[in-house]
Amino acid sequence: MTEKAKKIIDFLSKNHYLTEEEYLFLIKNRNEEMAEYLRQKADEARKNIYANKVFIRGLIEISNICKNDCYYCGIRSSNKNCERYKLSEKDILSCCENGYKLGFRTFVLQGGEGVFPIDFICDIVKKIKEKYPDSAVTLSLGEYQKSDYEKMKNAGADRYLLRHETICKAHYEKLHPQNMSFDNRLRCLNDLKELKFQVGSGFLVGSPYQSEEIIAKEFKFIEEFSPQMCGIGPFIPQKDTPFKDEKSGTAEETAYYLSIIRLIKPNILLPATTALGTIKEGGRELGIISGANVVMPNLSPETERKKYALYDNKLATGVESAEQIEKLKMQMQKIGYEIVCDRGDIKE
Repeated sequence: MTEKAKKIIDFLSKNHYLTEEEYLFLIKNRNEEMAEYLRQKADEARKNIYANKVFIRGLIEISNICKNDCYYCGIRSSNKNCERYKLSEKDILSCCENGYKLGFRTFVLQGGEGVFPIDFICDIVKKIKEKYPDSAVTLSLGEYQKSDYEKMKNAGADRYLLRHETICKAHYEKLHPQNMSFDNRLRCLNDLKELKFQVGSGFLVGSPYQSEEIIAKEFKFIEEFSPQMCGIGPFIPQKDTPFKDEKSGTAEETAYYLSIIRLIKPNILLPATTALGTIKEGGRELGIISGANVVMPNLSPETERKKYALYDNKLATGVESAEQIEKLKMQMQKIGYEIVCDRGDIKE
């Protein structure tokens, strides 16, 4: 590792910001030695705030119906091979009940856009919060008007995940059809922040047309926007999309970027995503030792899990299923971390 690389990493570790050019230097010169040094710094920064705790979130994929037609996504509206489903209120509450018994104290309701009326979403949030008042509810349901987000907040929703996927408008337009708006995506993120949600953003690692310069801009955006959560995962092609033959992102790139994000915002809630666990055996553990501190096992009904196929070969059984939570705890213990059963709020 060069003296320049060490100096930049040390500065980031201490000050939590860099210039775009310095982020680009870290991206362009990535090697195993730099990755290990970054990992150690990220691990230290995370442990100073969260010790060795890893927070679990119960993921409930409430529908794979979606009005959008994103070019990278397996549940895109034009995919005729996708077997669609929509969970009922009873289904969702049953998932929460099962999860609560297993120790989950955050429920993440995720689904395609434009499926459920706002009143249904607010009603289900109220019911979850009434039944499990010591739990947090996270929503990941896409773009709405600010007034609708406000209704969700008033109903009791604590967090909102809205990955922007790319911070470059020209790149966004290569990943999405013309009827989708980059500016509206950012408007939504800003609205959520103004409404005092715990906000999650994030981007795809290695998506088609992504350049190193764009990734440098991602880090600058995360630094300036300062989300409470950031979900990044490798791009993985899906067989029924225009990007089916494109190259995947890698676990190594993703882990390296997780370390950088941890140093940008040491108290951030940072998931080791299902995609990371899918693309590499032990990928989720790699994410944790690289600075991540959240995992999201699946609470969705087993009959529907494989239908929520955002990308090919997605983990849907085994350790990824919530019923295997004890096995997940053992995996984390082996690498020196401890699964904790609480809401796992950000430490300000």
